[in-house]
Amino acid sequence: MTAQKTDPADQHGQLAFPIILSVDAMGGDSGPASVVSGCSISAKKNPKLGFILHGPKDELERLVARRKNLINRVEIRDAADVVTMQDKPSHVVRNGKGTSMWSAVEAVRLGEATVAVSCGNTGALMALSMIRLRKLPGVNRPAIAVLWPSRNPQGFNVMLDVGADVRADADDLLRFALMGTSYARNGLDLPRPRIGLLNVGTEEHKGRAELKEAYELIGAQAEAAEFDFVGFVEGGDIPGDVADVIVTDGFTGNVAIKTGEGTAGLIGDLLREAFRYSPLSRLASLLAFTSLQRLKRRIDPRRVNGGVFLGLNGTVVKSHGGADATGVSAAIKLAAQLAELGFNDKLAARVAHVTPGSEAAPDDTPAKENNT
Repeated sequence: MTAQKTDPADQHGQLAFPIILSVDAMGGDSGPASVVSGCSISAKKNPKLGFILHGPKDELERLVARRKNLINRVEIRDAADVVTMQDKPSHVVRNGKGTSMWSAVEAVRLGEATVAVSCGNTGALMALSMIRLRKLPGVNRPAIAVLWPSRNPQGFNVMLDVGADVRADADDLLRFALMGTSYARNGLDLPRPRIGLLNVGTEEHKGRAELKEAYELIGAQAEAAEFDFVGFVEGGDIPGDVADVIVTDGFTGNVAIKTGEGTAGLIGDLLREAFRYSPLSRLASLLAFTSLQRLKRRIDPRRVNGGVFLGLNGTVVKSHGGADATGVSAAIKLAAQLAELGFNDKLAARVAHVTPGSEAAPDDTPAKENNT
């Protein structure tokens, strides 16, 4: 069902839905058809959603017209230019004003939408988001947070940073811990998340100097910020049940997530090869079909698609560049959840003006537990 039978635009010309998402329809490997299809899937599941789609108007109008459930739920913003995966972030910042990506971020900056979603060039999207939205007070470097399948009861761990910036000093890692706490508390409904700092070993004497300093800073904030610091964790703990949030620099995090994606793909290929080996193995695959389908859904990266840019004056969700309609819909679902929670305001309250040794105000408790 649609959310409205009346004119979807209010007196100011804006879509009259509880949640408005700004979606960059261009830039992904699969083109705008997959993005519009993903919006359609999400619209069927969530009647609260309205969309501002950014891209070539004529093309988007044709695609939207084929999806009856999007009629009166979409506003199209004409943007003829596209940010490609080969474009340098600096070039996009200087010359990208006519692109769909710029337009999508600008709608959040102007308050026309709560969250921006894009499948495009990660570096360009982060650069544009930083320039147009600006960083939150107290944040030196924004971070990209992702959900990683894990053995924990919630099914996922939060990991950040996974590529916003290859560098991070001790103070940045402290901010990442606070932002990860807020994301886990609101996104995974964990009242007191466990924070782990990624290192080459769990012993306190191991690691670079900035990691040892970050260890002390994060531990000092744990009680005031209402999280449990479990200390150093190793790569094997990323999908484990030792911590709920894994904190690291963008270089290490990006290598880890790309390695994880590659390993998951390899395991899938090896399983298919093994089940084709003989008639008996093919029979075994039929007998195990239900379990294999459950495993596939459990580790399917499309269903947890979406890295969240944390630390900006506005929320941006980065969908995988190769996302199909299912993947885009997953990113939109995440964006809608964060919008409904008022997540960015809670994140801002947590990280604002935090200095080593000060108290972090725990103002980002889940809405159902927040009495203010």
